[in-house]
Amino acid sequence: MLRFRILGTLEVINDEGDCTPTAPKLREVLSLLLVQPNRVVPTEILLEELWRGKLPRSAVATLQTYVYQLRKILSGGTSADDCELLVTRPPGYMIRLDPDHLDATLFESLVEEGQAALALDDTQTASRLLHQALALWRERALADVEPGPRLSAHLAWMEESHLSAHELRIEADMRLGKHRQLVGELRALAAAHPLHEWYHLQLMVSLHRSGRRADALDVYQRLRKVIRAEIGLEPSIELRHAQQVILEGSAPDVLMRT
Repeated sequence: MLRFRILGTLEVINDEGDCTPTAPKLREVLSLLLVQPNRVVPTEILLEELWRGKLPRSAVATLQTYVYQLRKILSGGTSADDCELLVTRPPGYMIRLDPDHLDATLFESLVEEGQAALALDDTQTASRLLHQALALWRERALADVEPGPRLSAHLAWMEESHLSAHELRIEADMRLGKHRQLVGELRALAAAHPLHEWYHLQLMVSLHRSGRRADALDVYQRLRKVIRAEIGLEPSIELRHAQQVILEGSAPDVLMRT
């Protein structure tokens, strides 16, 4: 049974171990297919991605050779004809996978279940599912593959999904009262995304609920300086409201996710 991992470096694992292709072009073809599992990727798109619009005369034949080599790898090194995963489907090729054989589709499924649980106010289940989903990420998606424009667009979307899942998981954990445990993580996220107001808002809330009022106000002041310097605006209404609540010394529970 083959399993594919793209939430980090590209990995293809069979019953005997790692069988990830090493040739850069094979990795590009496989990556483009894996970010769109069970969907046909047109030959035209694969050619454009592999050669960045500068097609050699032999491009089509070379792509066919790459697909043949991938089929041989995916079939366990025997015959390319034995490969049932990578199939030709006009106008291109498709990789057929069960959802739990690819970490990215498993991630999406867990996030959907976690979001549904959160909507039902089942925060314990939501937190557990979202923690499981985020644990699938080892580093940025396809970290060791050189992406062309198409793959770059898919990777940008995946990173947005990753950030959204983080927000959902943080929301679930905050509802569970894990404010002190979240401070360190939120500081790191706020530093990595200096203009992401939601992370800063949650950091302010977590600090305030942990009895660290001065630190919460300091987060606001630092963010305000960055926003004014970078884009010439004031922080959002939600952040200004949070600052006012903290200044007034209101109960921490007044601050809720907006």
